[in-house]
Amino acid sequence: MSNFFQTIKNKFLSKANIYAVILVLFVTATFTVGDSNLYVRAKYDEEIRSLEREIVKYKDEAEQNRLRLMELRSNEADLERVAREEYLMKKPNEDVFLVK
Repeated sequence: MSNFFQTIKNKFLSKANIYAVILVLFVTATFTVGDSNLYVRAKYDEEIRSLEREIVKYKDEAEQNRLRLMELRSNEADLERVAREEYLMKKPNEDVFLVK
């Protein structure tokens, strides 16, 4: 039995191959163990991409809201229409009936 192990050692684990095996084990351990393994890094990368998409979405929404605000500030008729439709505001001398 020890002859079998000696043969394997002589064939596969020569001095040059020992360094290669250690290097492969080190790289494998580095990428699979700890906080920076490949799975965790991929999960973090996906979360970063998701948050970047969310940032773009909210920037677009903020731009639309800014344009809408500029419209409402420049046009009194639109401002009154939005106040009546969305916030159910009314003039002091009128009654509002909601039909659903």
